[in-house]
Amino acid sequence: MKLSRFGFLVAAFFCFSASAAQFKQLKQVEVHYSAFNSSFLTPNIARSYQLKRNGYSSILNISVLDTSEPGKPATTVKLSGQAKNLLGQTRQLTFRQVKEGDAIYYLSEFPITNEETLSFDIDVDAGIKGSGKLKFTQKFYVEE
Repeated sequence: MKLSRFGFLVAAFFCFSASAAQFKQLKQVEVHYSAFNSSFLTPNIARSYQLKRNGYSSILNISVLDTSEPGKPATTVKLSGQAKNLLGQTRQLTFRQVKEGDAIYYLSEFPITNEETLSFDIDVDAGIKGSGKLKFTQKFYVEE
């Protein structure tokens, strides 16, 4: 299977975050997630996927795998959620599905300020395979 440019970038982020075990098990699905500054994207990848690429914008990437099936294939889900900073300001997250071959990613772009800590509260709905909350906190840095 040929890995696309974006798929390769996403795989690299998952490998980087594997030591941090950035996933949550919800019944029969694994919800993998990573949030990163959009300036990590190359200009070509950002253009290809119509993503903002600047130091004040970040991307939340979520991929959900079906652990009840051999090989844990990607599965479609419904996502909704928000990010809240330490001042209590809330940002609603809108997710866009990206399919590349057998891979399925859900991307949400959101603004950041330097050294901002955001608490994420995401509702994951994979139907009978599993539903629940994904909660995590991450500090972001502006890339100039």
